[in-house]
Amino acid sequence: MKLKMSLVYFVVLVGTLVVSCSDYQKLLNGDDTSEKYKQAEIYFNNGEYRKANRLLEQIIPKYRGKPQAQRIIFFFAESYFQTKSYLLAAYQYENFVKSYPKSDRIQEASFKAAKSYYFQSPKFSLDQEDTFTAIEKLQIFINLYPNSEYAEEANQMIAELQEKLEKKEFEIAKQYYTIRDYRAAIKSNEIFIASFPGTKFREEALYTKFIASFEIAINSIDSKKTERLEELQQQYNVILRYYPETLFLEDLNKKISQVNAELEKNNQAISQQTE
Repeated sequence: MKLKMSLVYFVVLVGTLVVSCSDYQKLLNGDDTSEKYKQAEIYFNNGEYRKANRLLEQIIPKYRGKPQAQRIIFFFAESYFQTKSYLLAAYQYENFVKSYPKSDRIQEASFKAAKSYYFQSPKFSLDQEDTFTAIEKLQIFINLYPNSEYAEEANQMIAELQEKLEKKEFEIAKQYYTIRDYRAAIKSNEIFIASFPGTKFREEALYTKFIASFEIAINSIDSKKTERLEELQQQYNVILRYYPETLFLEDLNKKISQVNAELEKNNQAISQQTE
């Protein structure tokens, strides 16, 4: 009995879907513009954005220059945004902004255009051209509408994108240490710290510079070793001044003990030579 009922429900469901799809195709292929507009709204409000999008695309030329056009173009952009077609959404929002600069939806459209670029930003390991574009678009929005209800979110997105750029640059700098190119590691981390003084990666960048400098100093010839070891002491003091409870404290203390021991040994050798 239960199997029969389940089968009946399945048949009814399939039949409903077939009729629904058939009605939608008839609507798409038909010429009733007002019905397409009406059904596009229904589909949109029900979250069926792809169906709404296709209908809206068809009727936009029919309503161009008419009062309804503004609303249709905005929801056309929205339908792309809701289906995560962000480049198309950005284009349509920007088209809306240019076409209706006095609209009461101008801020929302401008913000969502910028936000669409934000969603296009890839993970940090990939090319970041889209990230730079997103930051630029979001900053333009903030400059135009500093008191907008969307300004705080726009600032948060810029901060997130900026952090992504910083992470990419830091990972490049850190990679030099991984491949044991210690001089390049020192230089690239110095440049990174100077370029991004407020970065969350500053602590680790200082540490990476320290351990790269350590590898060079410990393996230096005697004539250069003392100066390089003393430079390591200075680097150690800088890290502890800014980050007294640094995550790298154990390794730093271990290495500075080696540095101090090497310095003492070098100083004793120099002292014996001068006697």
